[in-house]
Amino acid sequence: MTVAAAQGAADSAASLVQSVDWLAIAPPALTAAVALIVLVADLFVPERRKPLLGALSVAGLAAALLLLLPLRAGDRSTFCLTADADVCSYTADHFTLVIQLLVLGGALLTALLSITELGGGRKLPPGEFWFLLLSSAAGAALLPAARDLATLVIALEVATLPAFALVGLKRGDRLSSEAALKFFLSSVTATAVMLLGVSFVYATTGTLHLTEIAGRLDDVPGKFETLASAGVALTLVGFAFKAAAAPFHFWVPDTYVGAPLPVAAYLSVVGKAVGFSGLILVTVIAFPSHSDVWGPAVAVLAALTMTVGNVAALRQSATRAWSAVRLLAWSSVAQAGYLLVPIAAAAYAGTDQIGSTVAYALMYAVVNLGAFAVAALVARTKPLNRLADYRALASERPLVALAMGFFLLCLAGLPPGIVGLFAKVTVFSSAVDAGLGWLAVVMAVNVVVALYYYLQWTAALFRAPETADAPATPAAEPAIEPVGPLAAHRAPAPVLAAIGLTAAAGVALSGAPQLVLRFAAETLF
Repeated sequence: MTVAAAQGAADSAASLVQSVDWLAIAPPALTAAVALIVLVADLFVPERRKPLLGALSVAGLAAALLLLLPLRAGDRSTFCLTADADVCSYTADHFTLVIQLLVLGGALLTALLSITELGGGRKLPPGEFWFLLLSSAAGAALLPAARDLATLVIALEVATLPAFALVGLKRGDRLSSEAALKFFLSSVTATAVMLLGVSFVYATTGTLHLTEIAGRLDDVPGKFETLASAGVALTLVGFAFKAAAAPFHFWVPDTYVGAPLPVAAYLSVVGKAVGFSGLILVTVIAFPSHSDVWGPAVAVLAALTMTVGNVAALRQSATRAWSAVRLLAWSSVAQAGYLLVPIAAAAYAGTDQIGSTVAYALMYAVVNLGAFAVAALVARTKPLNRLADYRALASERPLVALAMGFFLLCLAGLPPGIVGLFAKVTVFSSAVDAGLGWLAVVMAVNVVVALYYYLQWTAALFRAPETADAPATPAAEPAIEPVGPLAAHRAPAPVLAAIGLTAAAGVALSGAPQLVLRFAAETLF
C-alpha cells in the first residue's frame, strides 16, 4: 500500500470516529448505570441491608433529574452522521428535557411509593424490583431524545420489557401473573405490527432518521405510495398501544389491578408518556407529509378512547373488589383520549398544538400519581381497595382526604383544581383552532360525563361513616378482610412524602397555570 493510500485510509477511518456528548446522554445513562449497580449489589448485600438498594435507587433518580439542569438550553445533540452533522440519533432539545423531567420525576415518586412494599416478608423482591424499575425508566428517558426509528424502537422495548416483569413480580399471585401475561402478549403483538410498519417506511425512504424520512416521504415514487402510507399507519400502532388508545386499551384495567399499586401508578404516567412522546416524534417530525393519513386516524382514536374510558368508568360498582383501581385505570384511558386531541390538531394547524399535549401530560402526571399514592395508603388497611372503602376518609385522615379530593377535581377539570381546568381548556382550544369542531363537541360531552364519577368519589371522601352493617362481599370476590381503620395505622413516611409532593405541585400549578403552558410551549420543535 502506498503512503497516499495509507493516509487516505487513515483519514477515512478518522471520519467515522466522533466524540460523544456525555452530558447530553447523562440522565438516561446514569439511570441505567445505577440499575446495573443495584443488580450487582443485590448479590452481595445481606437481607437486612436490602433497604439500602431502595435508597440508592431514589438517589440515582434524583441525581438523574438534577442532570437535566445543565441541559436546560436544549441545544445539544450527539451520535450524528459524519456526512451531515445536522442529522443525529440523539437530541436533547426542550421537548426531550420536558418529557425526561416527567419520566424521571414519575419514576422517583414511584420509588417513594415502593420503598415500604419491598422486603420484610412482602411478595416483592427488592433487588429485582429496583433493577427493573430503573431499567424501564432509563429506556423511557431515552425515547424522547431518539431521532431515528431504530433508537425509538429500542428505547420503547427497553422501557416496556422490564414493565412486564414488574407487573408479574408478586410471587404466588394469580392476578399478577395473569395481568403480566395479558400485558406481554398484547404488547408484543403491537410491537410486531409497528416493526412491520418501520420496515415499510425504511423500504420506501432508505433511511431511519426522522428528519430524513420527512424529506424523502415527500418524493416517494407513485408505485410505493401505498406501501409508504401503510408503513405510516402501522408504525403508529405500537405507540397507540403504549398510550392506551382504544381499541388498543384492553390490557389496561386487568394489568393495573394485577400489578403492585406503585407499578400501576408508574404505567399510568411513565408508560403513557413513552407512548405519547413516541407518537409525537413520528407524526410531527417524520410523517408531516402524510398528515392526511394519521391526522384523521388520531382524531378518531381520540374520540373513541375518551368515550370508551368514561363509559367504562361510569360502570364501576362501589362495592366491587379493586373498583377504585379499575376506575383510575379507565380514567387513564379517558385522559389518553384528551391527550390525543392536540396531536390530531397538529395535522391540521401545525406543531404549535403539541404544547397543549405536553401541558396536559404534566398536569395529569402530577395529580394521577397523587391519586395512586392515596390509593396505596388506603390499600394498606383495606386490601380490596373498593370505592366504598374511601367513604368517610376525611374522618380518619383529613389531610389525605383533602389531597385526594383535590386530585380528583383536577382530573375532572373543576376548581380548585385550576391546573386541570386550564389544561382541558387548552386542549379544547387546540381542537377548535384546527377546525375539528366535531372532536371538540365529543370532548365537551365526555368531560361532562366524567364529572359524575369524579364528583361521586370526591363526595364519598367527606360523607359520614356508615352505621349499618356493611354488605357482604359477593361470593365471586376474594374474601380479604380489612386490616382495620386507617387512622389506627401509622402511615409510611415515603408514601406521605409522595402525596405531599404531588399535592404541593398541583396547588402551585393551580396558582400559576400559565407557567405550564409557557413551559410546554418551549418544547416545540
